[in-house]
Amino acid sequence: MAETLLQVARLGVEFRQPGNTVRAVRNVSFDIEQGETVALVGESGSGKSVTALSVLQLLPYPVAAHTPGSSIRFRGRELVGADENVLRAVRGDQVSMIFQEPMTSLNPLHIVEKQINEVLMVHKGLSRNAARARTLELLDLVRIRDPEQRLKSYPHQLSGGQRQRVMIAMALANEPDLLIADEPTTAVDVTIQAQILKLLSDLQARLGMAMLFITHDLSVVRKMASRVHVMHAGSVVESGSVDEIFERPQHPYTQRLLAAEPKGGAVAAPPDAPPVMTAQDIKVWFPVKAGVLRRTVGHVKAVNGISVKVRQGHTVGVVGESGSGKTTLGLALLRLEKSKGSIEFDGRVIQGLSWKSLRPLRREMQIVFQDPFGSLSPRMSVGQIIGEGLSVHGLGKDEAEREQMIIEALEEVYLDPDTRHRYPHEFSGGQRQRIAIARAMILKPRFVVLDEPTSALDMSVQAQIVDLLRELQARHKLAYLFISHDLKVIRAMSDEVMVMRDGQVVEHRPADEIFDNPRAPYTRALMAAAFDLEAVEEGAVRT
Repeated sequence: MAETLLQVARLGVEFRQPGNTVRAVRNVSFDIEQGETVALVGESGSGKSVTALSVLQLLPYPVAAHTPGSSIRFRGRELVGADENVLRAVRGDQVSMIFQEPMTSLNPLHIVEKQINEVLMVHKGLSRNAARARTLELLDLVRIRDPEQRLKSYPHQLSGGQRQRVMIAMALANEPDLLIADEPTTAVDVTIQAQILKLLSDLQARLGMAMLFITHDLSVVRKMASRVHVMHAGSVVESGSVDEIFERPQHPYTQRLLAAEPKGGAVAAPPDAPPVMTAQDIKVWFPVKAGVLRRTVGHVKAVNGISVKVRQGHTVGVVGESGSGKTTLGLALLRLEKSKGSIEFDGRVIQGLSWKSLRPLRREMQIVFQDPFGSLSPRMSVGQIIGEGLSVHGLGKDEAEREQMIIEALEEVYLDPDTRHRYPHEFSGGQRQRIAIARAMILKPRFVVLDEPTSALDMSVQAQIVDLLRELQARHKLAYLFISHDLKVIRAMSDEVMVMRDGQVVEHRPADEIFDNPRAPYTRALMAAAFDLEAVEEGAVRT
């Protein structure tokens, strides 16, 4: 029989603040054997990450505390309450962790080499030269191209997939017995997700390590795990093998999670509906400057000669990897990014209009950004955020009428109007995204750019936001440019799909044709990554 590496028993975690105690984890028990993968799944706030952080005793003590009777044993050694010397011997050596967001987990002031070297020098006592050689091996192991060049890179100079690979290299530096992977593919492109999952599987087979895999994406769980524990409101509500959980779910919450994938198709609209936004040969080139005099030596062609037409009541889905130019295209159409080419809104040429001339049209062209927490002012209440556009555009005859319009906008996105006096940090991710949508919709726009509006949301919340956007589109005959790397969401929203790569269009056809019969190798690679999560076509996608 395989050795039991980790035993978690009766784990409870409380966060204590003056006058308030929050039970984040309640009586959680599970174990992990050598070489196996166990998944903790559930929505945000279910207690998954708190449970994982408890294993390495990384919770913010003394604000967080374990309830009496909590036990976490690694190879029979109790970690709850263990002293720092014991924990230091375990952390990063026998047990390592890949954190959810590499950009916030990697030190922005240190190069890649220094950050990985530190792990090796602290735990293995390697010299600087030996650590550098081992770091190069690790970067090659996680398939980062040109590892010699990447040694001197800072985190902000790497793509999302590269940063995640650096995090994996750091976690694997000492060949741990147990790897904790906390949402390692949450916000990366589908092709990068497929590559990272395959990489983790290959490394696990090669090193014989066990994995605790934490995610809200059940399609990932099915490919990676042997056993699953479903968490809800801090408790494990169902446990079993992958086959049992997916084929015979018993708990209503598990059944709801499995049914939460966005379904349906685009809102029915006349195929000959009038165009709202038309663009021809759009180019956005960013200069590359070098030398003491900062002369332009080249250009980054973020968008290179793209044409698109978005009709009333229709959705054009734009897909592609990070860096393909999707967001830049959306900003260019809204005249929020300088571009060359022809742009017409409702038959009127807006390319070249002054900022003052363009301002009256702004209320009819809106955008919902990818990260609502970053795009909502933390110093303004929700009511002030949603109502700001009314004041800017002089809508509503007085404060009372504007207040009523704010209430109606919140009701339209299914939020309690009484919450308008609260601030963004007091809402969940899904609620913040609804606030961002309400801010755009209150101005009664005709064209809306939706930039990854569901990328970091739980599956059930994704489905709710997709349903809400379709409902608003049908009610107001909105034209959407829907930007996403999630092809399942694109399929549920789009009339036609534009596939972008390196600033150019690879394929642009009706959605059904794209999904049923993709022509370009790159499109086929995206489909394989999104729907099968199997090997990506050789050479079709960059690492």
